[in-house]
Amino acid sequence: MFLKGKTALVTGSTSGIGLAYAKLLASEGAAVMINGFGDATAIAAECAALAAASGAQALYSAADMSKPAEIAAMVAECADKLGTPDILINNAGVQHVEPIETFPIEKWDAIIAINLSSAFHTIRAALPGMKAKGWGRIINTASAHSLTASPFKSAYVSAKHGLAGLTKTVALEAATFGVTANCISPGYVWTPLVESQIPDTMKARNMTREQVMHDVLLAGQPTKQFVTVEQCAALALFLCRDDAASITGANLAVDGGWTAQ
Repeated sequence: MFLKGKTALVTGSTSGIGLAYAKLLASEGAAVMINGFGDATAIAAECAALAAASGAQALYSAADMSKPAEIAAMVAECADKLGTPDILINNAGVQHVEPIETFPIEKWDAIIAINLSSAFHTIRAALPGMKAKGWGRIINTASAHSLTASPFKSAYVSAKHGLAGLTKTVALEAATFGVTANCISPGYVWTPLVESQIPDTMKARNMTREQVMHDVLLAGQPTKQFVTVEQCAALALFLCRDDAASITGANLAVDGGWTAQ
C-alpha cells in the first residue's frame, strides 16, 4: 500500500470515473475525500467501503463545484480532517449538447465553471500544501475533447481545451517542488455523464439511441469499445508512483485511438 499516509481529494467522485479513482487510491492506503451529488445512504456506504479498503479515513464533501467559496471550504476541511491533499484529482464535470446558436447561456456558464474553473480553485487552494511537503500529484480528467472537437459541444470542448492549458501551466510552476500535474483524456467512457447526453444528441442529430451509440459515440474510437473507468483509474494510480515523477505537463489520451486519427 504505497499511498499509506497520503491524502487524496477527488472531485466528482460519487459515481463513474471519479469513484473508480477513489476506490483504487484507497486500495493503496490513501485517506480519501470524495465529492459530488447523489443519494446520502449510497454515499455513506461508499465512504465506509473506502475506509475499509484503505485502513484510513474516508470523508464526503457536498461542495458545489460551481461555487468558489464552497470549493475553498472543501479543501480546508480535507486539510483539517484528513491532512492537506497530497493527491488532487479534478474530475467534476457536466455536459450539454446543442447547436451554438441556441446553446443556453446558463449552460455555458455552468459547464465552464464546473469543468474548468473548479480545477483552478482546487489547485489554487491545494498547491501550497503540496509545495510545503515537497510532493504532490495533480491529475485533471480532461477528455479526448481537450485534443479535438465535436459539433454541438461548444462549452465542453472549450472547457476541456482550457483544462489542458491550465494543467501545463501548473506543471511548469510546480516543477521544482516535487509536484506533477497531468491530464488524463479519456475517449467515450460508459458513465452516467455519457449516458445522460444521449437524448440531447438524439434530438440534435435526429438519430435513434442505437445510432447515437454506434455512429456518434463510438464512431471515432477505432477499437469500437467504450473505455472503462478502471482503465482511467489505473493510469491515475501510476501517475502517483515515484516511477512517474518525470511525467508532468502531459495530456495522456485513453481513447481507443480516437485522437491518433
